[in-house]
Amino acid sequence: MAKKLVFDKPLFFTITVLLLLGIVMVYSASVFNVDPTRQSALSNHPFLKQIAAAILGLVAMVVAMQLDFRRLQRPAVLYTIVGGVVGLLILALLSPEVNSTNRWIFVGGVSIQPSELAKIAVVLFVAYHIARKDEEVNEPSMLVPVALGTSFFVVLILLQPDFGTAGIILATAGIMLFLAGLSWRFIALSVVVALPALWFLVISVPYRRARLFSFLEPELDPLGGGYQVVQSMIAVGSGGPWGLGLGQSVQKLHFLPFAESDFIYGVLAEELGLIGAVGVVLLFAVFFWRGMRAGHKVREPFAKYMAWGLCTSIVLQAFINISVAVSLLPTTGTPLPLISYGGSSLVSTLLACGLVLNVSQHGT
Repeated sequence: MAKKLVFDKPLFFTITVLLLLGIVMVYSASVFNVDPTRQSALSNHPFLKQIAAAILGLVAMVVAMQLDFRRLQRPAVLYTIVGGVVGLLILALLSPEVNSTNRWIFVGGVSIQPSELAKIAVVLFVAYHIARKDEEVNEPSMLVPVALGTSFFVVLILLQPDFGTAGIILATAGIMLFLAGLSWRFIALSVVVALPALWFLVISVPYRRARLFSFLEPELDPLGGGYQVVQSMIAVGSGGPWGLGLGQSVQKLHFLPFAESDFIYGVLAEELGLIGAVGVVLLFAVFFWRGMRAGHKVREPFAKYMAWGLCTSIVLQAFINISVAVSLLPTTGTPLPLISYGGSSLVSTLLACGLVLNVSQHGT
């Protein structure tokens, strides 16, 4: 193995800033949504739950930083991880519905969203197959197992249903293969096959179809299908260059739905202004740069593609969330990594960050 170096400090600093900013914004976005006279409401306050998830996630990140990543590419370890996540996804499908979805498993009052772990599992799975046959990326012996394995995860997540996460996983696997040298003819063929399938998945489901049409012209139904987008745009526009001030958002006062989770970027832009909104984008840009740099510098192919895949997944998720908040994409329910409220998302993201920081210690 290459000489072990200290972890990438700019990357670690970027992750820390995003995490702290997220904790502050979750508190700001949710503080007025809890009845202080109810003890049960206080114990379930999103801020307190986010703090607990952050502590657990930091522990997971530190552990991941200390691992010998070569163990993760051992077939017994890899397929135990993959099999465990598949089992959790199936268990989620068998669990009680929440908001007409089967995305969560409930254990002792704690909810777990297995699809967040699936993002990591698929990256490890694809990185393993690329590393085994990195000279055969355009051969069926490599493409078929990767396509079948990734598709299996995507189908399980679409059944929940969770269109956004399924799309992120599929796109991440495709980008990893592209970085490994996938031929343009396979890319073109994939696009030709994917576009009609994507259109069918959107048009065939009423709520997805409604989201698409409301995205195209949200002002035509500002109190119905276009409500979330309109309120988010009001929040973003109200911040101006410098923002209204931390804690001063008006839209979070029962106007903007899911202000602490799906649309937290709108609250952030309203309170911190254009400076804060652009600052978050720049932080994710730095994260992507340093993470991809870590993968580029490491010699082991598995570590290289693991780092690239995890960085791609996190930044792609951030891009989708921010694009939804500013009405560049239809609403998907995708959280903003490290910032949005959500224990499973935060812990899984910090675990992924730990693996990327691990790789950053082994540059040439």
